[in-house]
Amino acid sequence: MDLYSIMPVRDRTKAREWFGVFFGRPADEVIGAEHLWQVGENAWIVVDDREVRAGRVGMAMVTLGVTGLDTILERLAAHGIGHEPVETYSNGVRHVVVLDPDGNSLSLAEPPAVSIRGEDA
Repeated sequence: MDLYSIMPVRDRTKAREWFGVFFGRPADEVIGAEHLWQVGENAWIVVDDREVRAGRVGMAMVTLGVTGLDTILERLAAHGIGHEPVETYSNGVRHVVVLDPDGNSLSLAEPPAVSIRGEDA
């Protein structure tokens, strides 16, 4: 199964630059008016500013599992991209919401570190 999560945006050029910073690279593929970043073996974030998506701009929500959350947030901050406060859930997962310029929500979730013996580090 493949997953394509659509991020409806107002301005493709502005969004392409922002998502390039967010992911740390340009789009992996461009198909027509859509710019795609591969975020997993069969998972993609798709930036789309076509009129057919106009009513959904700013309404997308996606959560990405990551490692190195602090490093990612430092890189984003260096490019002027802020975020909401980092939360730590009772299970140790650290979670933060980052909003794109249109208000689409890209959450980052980092599981707790696990030692070699399978215990929390």
